[in-house]
Amino acid sequence: MLRTFVIALALMTATHASAADLQVIAGGGIAGPLKILVPEFEKASGHKLTIRFAATPELIKIATGSEPLDVAVVPREVFLDAAAGPRFVLAASADVARVGFGVAVRAGAPKPDIETTESFKEALLNAGSIATLPASAAGAQVLKTFERLEIAEAMKEKIRPQPSPGDIPQAVIDGKAELGIFLLNVLAVPGVDIVGPFPPDLQQEFVFKSAVAISTSNAFAAKAFVDFLRSPAAQAIITSQGMTPG
Repeated sequence: MLRTFVIALALMTATHASAADLQVIAGGGIAGPLKILVPEFEKASGHKLTIRFAATPELIKIATGSEPLDVAVVPREVFLDAAAGPRFVLAASADVARVGFGVAVRAGAPKPDIETTESFKEALLNAGSIATLPASAAGAQVLKTFERLEIAEAMKEKIRPQPSPGDIPQAVIDGKAELGIFLLNVLAVPGVDIVGPFPPDLQQEFVFKSAVAISTSNAFAAKAFVDFLRSPAAQAIITSQGMTPG
């Protein structure tokens, strides 16, 4: 399926005289699918993509700065920002992927009961340490969950802040944190066991959207990449990486 799409994309982009060098910003939580999809897009289109992964505050900073920018594949919170949103063609923005939150432990470690809200709350209070990424939109949602459970103060001393999404499961593997709490697709790596998703009444989907930057000088190529991310073939890759397309 992916091969069929990239052949069609190659034929479409062949009508344009030169390849573009696209500057892309992306949320770290969608790095898994993009690391597979970007080389396929480059091979088919001839365009070159330079991607900068970052947490939401840094993505907003880049989007509102003076650096060249063509496309964003970011948490929707970036586009909701009053300063960053107007920098993109939001009328043509598209949902790319969504994923829920969950809990992980080191492979082979006992799994706490998190099926109900009360058991989840008890598991958090009993945990010695928790790895997450507070300096991100997804991490902010984790902290809001602690607030909803009325345990935010108790959690402060347990949190082991990590610099990037990939560092969360690694902290669990290395024994630096007892639990990893973040987006389920980020936690699903060798060396950790997924305990499960948040209880239904606490669960929420975290959404990644794509849009072309208003300032781009490569509008056709940028739009082609956004369209590529919404193709059935790309959606199959997104699904294989533990996320729900669209």
